[in-house]
Amino acid sequence: MTEAHIVTQIRNREAFLRAGLTEGRDFTAIDNEYAAKPLYKFSSLLRGGEGVGWTTLAAFSSIAYYAFEFEVWRKFGAQLREGAFDLVHRITPVSPTSQSLLAKRLFRAGVPFVVGPLNGGVPWPKGFVARQHAEREWLSHIRRAYALMPYYRAMRRYSTALLVGSKHTCAQMPGWARPKCIYLPENGIDPERFSKVRDRRAGLPVKAVFVGRLVPYKGADILIRAAQRFLADGRLTLEIAGDGPQRPMLEAMVDAMGLRQRVTFHGWVRHQDVQDIVVDCDFLALPSVREFGGGVVLEAMALGVTPVVADYAGPSELVDNDTGIRVPFTDQASLFAGFEAAIDSLVRSPQRLDALGAAAREKVMRTFTWDAKAARIVALYETLVAKTAPAGR
Repeated sequence: MTEAHIVTQIRNREAFLRAGLTEGRDFTAIDNEYAAKPLYKFSSLLRGGEGVGWTTLAAFSSIAYYAFEFEVWRKFGAQLREGAFDLVHRITPVSPTSQSLLAKRLFRAGVPFVVGPLNGGVPWPKGFVARQHAEREWLSHIRRAYALMPYYRAMRRYSTALLVGSKHTCAQMPGWARPKCIYLPENGIDPERFSKVRDRRAGLPVKAVFVGRLVPYKGADILIRAAQRFLADGRLTLEIAGDGPQRPMLEAMVDAMGLRQRVTFHGWVRHQDVQDIVVDCDFLALPSVREFGGGVVLEAMALGVTPVVADYAGPSELVDNDTGIRVPFTDQASLFAGFEAAIDSLVRSPQRLDALGAAAREKVMRTFTWDAKAARIVALYETLVAKTAPAGR
């Protein structure tokens, strides 16, 4: 356990109060709306709509974050210099494009500074330019320019530890900063929310499920095409939980294939109700080509449902050969062919899914519950504080 005071942005204040926290004692809300609000409005115009242009939003949010940390130091700087806090952990923003002006100041004050887990920056894979443009990810082409932002080097040089949520993020760190990097995927599981356990035995027809927004990079259309012949011959059914701009097109595709009896569109589903759909399935299919974390993968694994994922970025780091299937690809054609081959192997030997699903659940419950991750972080705090504590403290 650790005694912590949370410092958050003013927009989160009401949510903290609803959760029963006491302002001033448990948390402090920092008002940097003078910078955040106009930058958010401007980035929203450039994005071209909700749910797209995430790189643009991250870029402008990163600029606003300078104002946030300036206000944090103005509020807590004196206390930090006087030793009122043993350690500072900046958990958000997750994006490595947000730099920190606190790092050097905390270093001079002798206060350990932990950043992360940082995640993001996964390059768009080659062969998916059309989907990249459909997501309005124009700034992705110059995203690495964030290394030129103020305090980029200072944050990495003066921080005590850098938690990285993916291997891609670690690889983007300067070589001299990598010894500080500690791999810790950002996502976790609340066993009380995902409390059910798959108890069915896989057989024909095998039940597949897709969970996520129906947008180009998630690849639900690729999944439907890859599953078409197995749906048509009755060896597979498909549940699709999620909504988004591609839904009309996907439904029209399924209708044109004559597969409406085999594919169910659930639309938007409350998070607490997702497990009711997933736990009754045999495998989760996620052909997403640019997934940073892959929380839905952990959620399926927690329920004992085997993940079948594109072998790229976040999901492929969560899944191994004992807990799921990773589909290698180089372009859209190979991703389609890979998922088709994976589904073919599963409908031929459905019993594999029972062993994979059980192993997936065991891995998540051992490593990826929030309690397990919190224990790792507290152990890190204790180590860092012990290393920096003055003699006799």
